[in-house]
Amino acid sequence: MPLRVYDTRTREKHELSTLKEGKVSMYVCGITPYSPSHLGHARCYLAFDVVHRWLEASGYDVDYVQNFTDIDDKILVISDSEGVDFSVVANRNINDYLEVMDAMNVLRADHYPRVTETIPEIIDMISKLVEKGHAYVGDDGVYFEIDTAPEKFGQLTGQTLDMVRAGAGGRVTETGSGKRDHRDFALWKLAKSGEPYWDSPWGEGRPGWHIECSAMSLNHFGKQFDIHGGGHDLRFPHHEAEIFQSECCTGVEPVVGCWMHNGFINIDGEKMSKSLGNFWTIREAFENHPPLALRYALLSVPYRNPIDLTPEFLDEAAMHFDRLVDAYGKSLVSQADSGTDLDGASERFTSAMNDDFNTRAAMIEVQSVVSSASGKDVATWLEKHAGAVLGLLPPSEEVAAELAQAESARTEVAGRVEILLAERESSRESKDWARADEIRDELASMGVVVEDGPDGPTWHLE
Repeated sequence: MPLRVYDTRTREKHELSTLKEGKVSMYVCGITPYSPSHLGHARCYLAFDVVHRWLEASGYDVDYVQNFTDIDDKILVISDSEGVDFSVVANRNINDYLEVMDAMNVLRADHYPRVTETIPEIIDMISKLVEKGHAYVGDDGVYFEIDTAPEKFGQLTGQTLDMVRAGAGGRVTETGSGKRDHRDFALWKLAKSGEPYWDSPWGEGRPGWHIECSAMSLNHFGKQFDIHGGGHDLRFPHHEAEIFQSECCTGVEPVVGCWMHNGFINIDGEKMSKSLGNFWTIREAFENHPPLALRYALLSVPYRNPIDLTPEFLDEAAMHFDRLVDAYGKSLVSQADSGTDLDGASERFTSAMNDDFNTRAAMIEVQSVVSSASGKDVATWLEKHAGAVLGLLPPSEEVAAELAQAESARTEVAGRVEILLAERESSRESKDWARADEIRDELASMGVVVEDGPDGPTWHLE
């Protein structure tokens, strides 16, 4: 089955076709680093990390670009409140982003362009749009004029601008005295007193939000590239504005071969937001959920679907993750093959990933392998699929070390545990429930978990 990807613009799955055979050019909108990264960021960049990994596993040479919007109104508000330069705020939160992504085993992009490093290219692009009649100079900056290319509007949303203004996330409502029409959007904003600025033909100022990604992507890839990704909320106005700017500037369309957008995160059925008090930074989430267990949870739902992070959902994901690591560890030290035919699981895993990166179906195959067998061939299978593609495995040395430590701890208490279990069984047979309870409590104090089954009790350490 060839790789088929859902394109937001056509609203259909298509076989992936790239501009250059065997190569994929991919741009994903990065963070605006005004605060620590949150779970919405985790959902997005984990999703595109898997896209990145599967494309490479499928034999593509991927050129992955992810930007940092390191100058923005929100950054300036924070820097002003702290009395520091805006770059201090931006760099602090960029470092936070990279650290938490590393912890969740997100591969680094090939390039991380910043807005502040792309000012000449942005000015050049705006100049071309003005020259071609697609932009005009107002009293407070430069604006793109929507009416110069009305046929391009609605490609990602399928709606008119007036229909979606209410859900545009606020930035589209930004107006200025220099606007001719409320639908137009800022390309260059003249600096207010005390704000950082750059020189331009239209006066001292800084770029508008939308032009930044157009300039950074086209500066790196040229007039067209294969995949553009981001969160579902970026379809409008940001990505639609990119289509306007890029195609009107270069005269080449489509600027992007395939638009990809990941779904939202909900917390207990409600959209995650600071106003509702259900907003988690990634570091806050780490306090209760190990990074790779959180990764497991966030990949358990296909990337385009919304995901509801309930306690039950997170606990179940943690259980499956623990089972995966346990099975991987046991298979690492096994001296024999499992005797299980893993080819069928590989084929189903591949079919799932080729169906628009369906991580849910792929992880079901991982769970099936984990449940069915252990052996050195299973370790190899898990490394290839759960590790290299899904990014769910800790380093083998770390797993082996933890397994050895656990085995040593088990050996240390095994003799005492077996004596207590025998006494517990005897107490239960004689209906000495008080003594049986005392033994249970003693075992619990040793960190021993006892599971009673038809063949007698088994135990393991917490």
